[in-house]
This record gives sequence, C-alpha cells and structure tokens, in this order.
Amino acid sequence: MHITGQMLIGKKAVFGLAGNIKATDPSTNQEIEPVFGYATSTEVEQACGLAEQAFDTYRNTTLEQRARFLEAIAAGILDLGPALIERAAQETGLPVARLEGERGRTVNQLRLFAKVVRDGHWLAATIDAALPDRAPSRPDLRLQKIALGPVAVFGASNFPLAFSVAGGDTASALAAGCPVVVKAHNAHLGTSELVGRVIQRAVADYNLPEGVFSMLIGAGSQVGQQLVSHPAIKAVGFTGSRTGGLALVHTASQRKEPIPVYAEMSSINPVFLLEHALVTQGEQLARNFIDSLTLGAGQFCTNPGLVIAIESEASQAFLHQAAQALEDKHASTMLTPGIHQAYVKGSSRLADIAGLRLAGKGQAAGSPCAAQAMLSVCSGSTFLNTPALQEEIFGPSSIAILCKDFTEVLQVAASLEGQLTATVHATSEDHAQARKLLPVLERKAGRILFNGFPTGVEVAHAMVHGGPFPATSDSRTTSVGATAIERFLRPVCYQGIPAALLPTALQDDNPWQVTRMIDGKLTPA
Repeated sequence: MHITGQMLIGKKAVFGLAGNIKATDPSTNQEIEPVFGYATSTEVEQACGLAEQAFDTYRNTTLEQRARFLEAIAAGILDLGPALIERAAQETGLPVARLEGERGRTVNQLRLFAKVVRDGHWLAATIDAALPDRAPSRPDLRLQKIALGPVAVFGASNFPLAFSVAGGDTASALAAGCPVVVKAHNAHLGTSELVGRVIQRAVADYNLPEGVFSMLIGAGSQVGQQLVSHPAIKAVGFTGSRTGGLALVHTASQRKEPIPVYAEMSSINPVFLLEHALVTQGEQLARNFIDSLTLGAGQFCTNPGLVIAIESEASQAFLHQAAQALEDKHASTMLTPGIHQAYVKGSSRLADIAGLRLAGKGQAAGSPCAAQAMLSVCSGSTFLNTPALQEEIFGPSSIAILCKDFTEVLQVAASLEGQLTATVHATSEDHAQARKLLPVLERKAGRILFNGFPTGVEVAHAMVHGGPFPATSDSRTTSVGATAIERFLRPVCYQGIPAALLPTALQDDNPWQVTRMIDGKLTPA
C-alpha cells in the first residue's frame, strides 16, 4: 500500500493545507518521505460531522456485524505484511522484533473486542418485569447500555500500533458502537496512514457509514483542541504527557456540554523489594530490574522509575549488582528528537538535587537520539522531602530509595502520587510486611504485581491499565483489557416500552442470546 501523506476523512483521502510535515528517522535525525499535510478547521469539522451522521446507524449494527468489522481490521493489519513493520521501524527506531510483537498485540486487542461484542455482557441487559398487582404497582423496566457517541482518539508516541490509530482506544470505542476520529501522532505518520487505510477499507467493505472512521493530522495542539471542543464528540481517549492530557481535560470541562476525557498521563511505577526477597534473590532481581528499566529505551508508561528497599547489606549489594548490569547496556535510540531532548533535560536536573547521587549508568550515546540509562540513589527522608523526585522522566532513568526501616517504606508508599502499577518482590517470609503494604498500594495503583516487573501489559479480561491521578484522569477506568469498552457506554432504562419497540437485547425471546439479569437473577443465554 502506497503512503501518500493524506488524511482520511470518511471515505475520502485529503491532503491537508494548513502546513506540512515529514516523519523523522530518529536513528539519523533525517526526514522521511512523503510530505504530510496538516488539517484545516474545515477538515476537522467535516470529520466530526460525518461521525455524528454515522452514529445512530453504526451503534445499531448487530453484534455479529460489529464483531466481524473488528476482525476485518485485524486481518487487514496482518495483510500489510513487512511493509508496515519496516515503516514503523524507520519512523520510531524500534527493533523489528518489538514491532512485530506490538502488531500481534494490536491484532489480539481487536479480536478480543470482537469476542466481547459477541458475548454481549457489556450491554448489561436487565429486565424487571411489571408487577401490576403490587401496591403500588411496578411498571415493566428494562435496561441496557448504549454507545456515548463519536470519540476522539489521540495516538501515542511510544506505541505506533497498540496505542495508535487501531489501538486499544479505537478498538474499544468501535466495539461500543462509537464512530472514531483519530488524531495521528506526528512521530509515526506513515505507519498511521497505512493502518488508517485498513480501517477505512473495512468500513467500506462492511457497508458502514463513512463517518465511522476518520484520521486527522495536525501541528501542536490546534487540531486536538478543536476536535475535543466539537459538539459532535462525546468522549476522548488520550495517551501522552500530563501537560497534554490536562489541557484536553480542561477544554472538555469548559464545553457547553462537558465530556469525559480518559487520559493516561504520568506514572513512575514503584518497585518494592522486601527484605527476605532481597537477601535470597538480590542478584537476579538486580539484573531483571535493569532489563525492565532499559527495555525499549525506557519508553514504556509502565517503566520502573522507582525501586524502594530498606538500607542493609543486601540492598547495597543489589545497588552494586544493578550498577554492574547497567554498565553493559548500550544506549538505545529514542522515539523522537523531542523525547530525547526531554530525557536529557530531565536526567540533568537530577544532578542538582541535594541528597541524590548517581549509582550507575549505561554506555554513552553514540547516535543523535540515543539515551544513556542511569540509576540514582537517595535516602527515604530525601525522597519524602523532595517532591521533584516524583516527576516522571520518560526514558531509562530510575531512582533507588533506601529507607531506614519498614515504617519509612510505608511512609514512602503513602506519599506517592497515583500510579499505573506498583510491584512487590516478596517471599513467604515477607508476607507479614506485604500484608501491611498492600492496602496502601491499592489506594495508589491500578495494577499491583508480585514477583515480576511492570513492563509488559497483557491484553485480557482482567487487565487494568489505569490508576489514580496523575496516572490517569479517571481512576475508574482502564485503557487496556475488555472493560475498556465501559468508558464509551452509558445506561438507558426503558419503562413500559411496547414489545415491538424494544431494543433487540431486551426483547423477551432474547434474539441475540446474551446473558441477562431478569428479576434480580443472572440468566444465561
């Protein structure tokens, strides 16, 4: 499939006239053809208008129609073959193996939501039969969830496939019955066009309204702000910086009709090393920690930015072993020059913080956007008295916090901002301490791991990729896993509706064969 530099507005391909940009190869800082055009306000208006026109028709497709549509997108992405991976590698500097894995995850997300759609549990179909002889009488009441409306999705810089044009936000919104308008990330424009054309073709192949999907390109925040401000848009999915996410939250809250923004923003993902685990497994933990820290140049939202332990011989040995492991790590290319510059700036400011020292660093950078990994160390009291140490540095940088005792470990845990993940390494001998730590971490994180590392997010029914602010703008939701569909739904109650007018899922004969709650009892299909 040929990359043209065009945006996708419904069934059309349009070259934007509000300026232009080329993608960049971060390994060389060289621009990549072709030129892409930025959207004008007219094109944003067209995309949103088409989405609004498509909404009622699309949300009323059958479960099977919608599931097959999602599966067709998955198949189309695979059909792009090596061309997709080659372009993504050129635009991001990510290795082919990583991108092939991410493509698999993206396809599996779409297939998971196809299954979710078919199951119909997300409808929450509920029937409370009329009780005419009761005093007072009760009317026939029925409930199901319906789609919110068109959704604006913002592609993320660090996942050109899984959190991008056909990523989790798009897949879950389409599964819910919501048309999607994507703002492609400027870091991987060619990759975005290739995937966008797959979705555009699937819309046509399944005879869906053209406004079910559009993809825009824009400079800075102008297109994004206009998109979030548009009255047709009823929800937003975003993965990116805290600054960017909060700007969208502010815009959405100031609308005449405020709308929800589901923004994944900032997390430093603490790792707690309890005493017996550190004594018995310290060397292996050090190696695994450094592997997790440096994976993908540290450009994961679940990167372990803090490691917490009690000051002891075992924790000093862990630091020494981690520093040795770090020395063997080559500097890795970051996604964009801008991300690399922010990493260098963030890493440099650590040198000015009193009480923080460098414990080890990786090999020096040898290419323009390569990041040198680093591990710093401070005391528990320094961390507790230095709010700046909680600021995320996006990249392979972490801070080890050595606490004087377990009470201080709990104080550090309690002081943390909201996180996507919190990890505990413990043996059975550590369970008494772990039992005290867990309630604190439940208040702080969306996912709690034992004896693992947080990089890597499984796409599954039980997964939560979210957490209290500032990890996300809404701690009640997740952007990964089957329950991500809940973000784009709302309940509607149907009272006394004639049988001939009832939604399919609420009809007495249950044509879709979905599980329902009937008179307070869960009733299988």
